[in-house]
Amino acid sequence: MLRHRSPLLALTVLVFACGTASTPPHASASAPTPTGPAAEPARVLLVMATAGFRHDSIPTARAVLASLAARSGTFTVTATENPGDVSASRLASTDVLMFALTTGELAFDDGQKAAIVSFVNGGGGFIGVHSAADTLYQWPDYGRIVGAYFRDHPWTQTAAVVVEDRNHPTMAGVETPFRILEEFYTFQRNPRGTVDVLLSLDPQSVGADGDFPLAWTQSVGRGRSYYNALGHFDSTWNDPWFQRQLAAAIQWTAGR
Repeated sequence: MLRHRSPLLALTVLVFACGTASTPPHASASAPTPTGPAAEPARVLLVMATAGFRHDSIPTARAVLASLAARSGTFTVTATENPGDVSASRLASTDVLMFALTTGELAFDDGQKAAIVSFVNGGGGFIGVHSAADTLYQWPDYGRIVGAYFRDHPWTQTAAVVVEDRNHPTMAGVETPFRILEEFYTFQRNPRGTVDVLLSLDPQSVGADGDFPLAWTQSVGRGRSYYNALGHFDSTWNDPWFQRQLAAAIQWTAGR
């Protein structure tokens, strides 16, 4: 991977216009509609800082999440590219900490690391997307919260993805298998057996053998963690199904 730094910019996400492609067979065009008694919107702190490779899809990801928040009304998003914005006081007013397309050894001090671990262990939600697994290798607690560290991306192509847990709320309405163009990850340690695998790569679709989990959930203390390895391309973020599962993951990790 290329290694370069780019200026970090903290910002609060406003409403962005966000176009989507025509709805593919495995997707529904709208985010989940909340039912039952109204609840306070889940407060998401979105970290998109990079200390290594920087994905071109970062602006699209930020815009998609802002649009989803505005459309659904079930969560709000505050985005930052400044690691210094992640603090105990900030997490005290946060329901879900999301690392999306982050890379490298982000500059968190010991106090910030302790605050993140305390937040998740104490019942806070965590979401990692794509290269969130290519982040903070020198901090084992972070790898435990994510569930695995990135090893390689041997296949960048259209391939088949299998839904393994069709009962999980983030998988609602998803046909299995479905095909998607992606940069497919493998991991330093296969997390199966310690997490609930939601999605996996169909190895035959890439001419390989093996077991390749792509998305999973787990409990971390009293908190909930969700990770999805997809999200390399703009087209993935603009996929209505991918948007649906992110909106559902926010609600699930927030305990809604």
